Amino acid sequence: MHTLHDKHTSAAGPWAADALPIIDAHHHLWALASGHYPWLQDEYIGDQFFLGPYRSFCVDFQAPDYLQRSRRHPLVGTVHIEAERDRAEALAETEWLHQVHAQYGFPNAVVAYADFGAADIDDQLRRQAAFALVRGIRCKPTTAARPDAPRPQAGSMGDPRWLDGLQQLERYGLSWDVRVPVWHLEEAAAVAGEFPGIAIVVNHTGLPWDRSADGLGKWRRGLERLAAHPHVCLKLSEFGVRDADWNPSEVRQIIRQAIAIFGASRCMFGSNFPVSSLKVDYDLLVATFTEALSDLPREQAEAVMAGTAARFYRIEPAS
Repeated sequence: MHTLHDKHTSAAGPWAADALPIIDAHHHLWALASGHYPWLQDEYIGDQFFLGPYRSFCVDFQAPDYLQRSRRHPLVGTVHIEAERDRAEALAETEWLHQVHAQYGFPNAVVAYADFGAADIDDQLRRQAAFALVRGIRCKPTTAARPDAPRPQAGSMGDPRWLDGLQQLERYGLSWDVRVPVWHLEEAAAVAGEFPGIAIVVNHTGLPWDRSADGLGKWRRGLERLAAHPHVCLKLSEFGVRDADWNPSEVRQIIRQAIAIFGASRCMFGSNFPVSSLKVDYDLLVATFTEALSDLPREQAEAVMAGTAARFYRIEPAS
């Protein structure tokens, strides 16, 4: 099978790497000289960032960099998620990604940014949807900083104007990538129930940061509420925890529990590179997945690593 790399080598594990083609359903690229990324260039938030200090990736991360990190694996497609480029440059980011695709053959789908709360949201969506690779939108709702903090209103999932903008996705056939912490998962499930015509995918496995028994119990309950809606899928991505090293055994268990809740046909692999590189390299990430999936039938493992993303984002894998 032709991949995005000229060649690859097999990785150790119960599944041979070349037996499980990969569509990376969540990664980022940025070129700091040609675009403005406030969080990378002039508004460093290392003390507040969910993984801690991130100076190491406040540099260009372009297509060759991504290909270098993933070179040992049979990548047949990728999905680029908006990288919080200056919001005035959202269309410029999308245009740039199409240029990258023309040169390198990926990304194969783009999840762009649009502001659901803006007065011109219809125009924003219309212009984004005109690009051939745009499949969805990520507009992060305003969330509470902690489980016990007051719930915000403006720009949140409880803001009627913001929800009106979200509803517009159905008109343009666009999906919604939703990223919220565990304490907002049940609220996200309620919103999903209001919009059964919009394909929704939850980012970063629902962010199970609290690895205590109680914390994981709350995480599972949130996922169960979301999984009750058949139009909702789950990205198995970003398992890093602030002030903790990568724990393969723990991550494997989280992957397996998430699949048990959503089913393999509604779960998809995502690397979240380069952000997740603060905690794990691409090879170890894939090895952790192949071990976590080792008890699944081959077709289910293939769904997680490529099939679900291909269907959800309407990607024709490289062939």
